[in-house]
Amino acid sequence: MATTSAGILMYRRAIDGPLLLLVHPGGPYWSRRDDGAWSIPKGEIGPGEEPAAAAVREFEEELGVAPQGKLWSLGQVRQRGGKLVIAFAVEGDFEPAQLRSNTFEMEWPPRSGRLQRFPEVDRAAWFSLSQAREKILPAQAPLIERLWHVLVNEDQR
Repeated sequence: MATTSAGILMYRRAIDGPLLLLVHPGGPYWSRRDDGAWSIPKGEIGPGEEPAAAAVREFEEELGVAPQGKLWSLGQVRQRGGKLVIAFAVEGDFEPAQLRSNTFEMEWPPRSGRLQRFPEVDRAAWFSLSQAREKILPAQAPLIERLWHVLVNEDQR
């Protein structure tokens, strides 16, 4: 059965258009991947946990700081492996140099018997819309378009 995760796409306004905060997954499988590998900070929803609460918890675990501001829904997307991601947007700011991610443990190298710890997120960065479209996992790209649509309509009011 596929898992369900929740996450947050943080954005900030800039003169040339919004900037989006994405994170790069840590660990050896992702170390050499860049375009199409970045993600919104996200993680599994616990039993009985509300998606928005899970999204805030995961953001804080992966970045080391809780998002401030009102979350609004970006809907959901299904990733290639079947995982459902429920996403929210929030306007905010974060200094990537302040990243403090939690870690996970895995056997590495494979079949070596050695357990190693890796950060869940090894980098965070702000990207323009066009850069974010290149960097984000393809299945999460609709979240960028949904955010853009809302921001454009908001600016036209």
